[in-house]
Amino acid sequence: MSSTDIAEMLEKSKELDRLRKEQEKVLLEINTMHNKLQSTPEVVEKPGDNSLSKLKMLYTQAKELSESEMSISNQLLGQLDVLIPAGGAGQQRRRIEGNEQKKKRMKGDSDIPRLSPSMRNQQEFFASLKGEQVAARVAQEDGEKDEWVIVKVTHYDKETKEFEVVDEEPGEDEEGGAQRKYKLPWSHIIPFPKISDLATTQEFPPGKQVLAVYPGTTALYKATVVQARKRKTDDYTLEFDDDEEDGSLPQRLVPFNQVVALPDGHRQ
Repeated sequence: MSSTDIAEMLEKSKELDRLRKEQEKVLLEINTMHNKLQSTPEVVEKPGDNSLSKLKMLYTQAKELSESEMSISNQLLGQLDVLIPAGGAGQQRRRIEGNEQKKKRMKGDSDIPRLSPSMRNQQEFFASLKGEQVAARVAQEDGEKDEWVIVKVTHYDKETKEFEVVDEEPGEDEEGGAQRKYKLPWSHIIPFPKISDLATTQEFPPGKQVLAVYPGTTALYKATVVQARKRKTDDYTLEFDDDEEDGSLPQRLVPFNQVVALPDGHRQ
């Protein structure tokens, strides 16, 4: 095996690594789009919405990356077939097949749990929320109202699929004003829009009902968008339900990164 052959194979390996990293990014974007469409399926009916076009573009990109990965993998396999001495692969296979003790210790492929790329990326996304502030529903399932507050994610357990979060606002009912801690399923968590990722930030048109942080508090309530924003970084002008003053609902400004989609079946 010449040094040129080795160098060429190393370059192909680096390209494979790059392609796989690109695929992970694309799959994460696809998963984000899936979550958006699942929570607000009606968005595709809005004039000017490009959610489905963007999803198609992401799937096309994922397909092209996958085909490139397969092409380079086949090239590497071809090079290895040429470089491996004749009979080498067969001898190695016979040695493994003859080792009965090792076969007993090995677990069959069918017994090994495997995550699909979308599930794996979803798990990685949930784990990446550690240290982030998110909206969380902390009321009991059978409660009369849904109580949503700002909490900080301290841990995501991939086995139980539960978030461990802390309400950093000292509880009035807690002894010594201690911070309240919760274990919540992913369905009780809504990540806030990221200021650093405006491209994927969901836009809420006038008349749309949302869940938003009430100014000066760490609690989220149902509100209605009053007017369109000129830029993605602009605040939303909202009217909160049950916020009546002098017979009318005051209009309040709320930062865009404290406004999320209203969950289905929200009770207030």
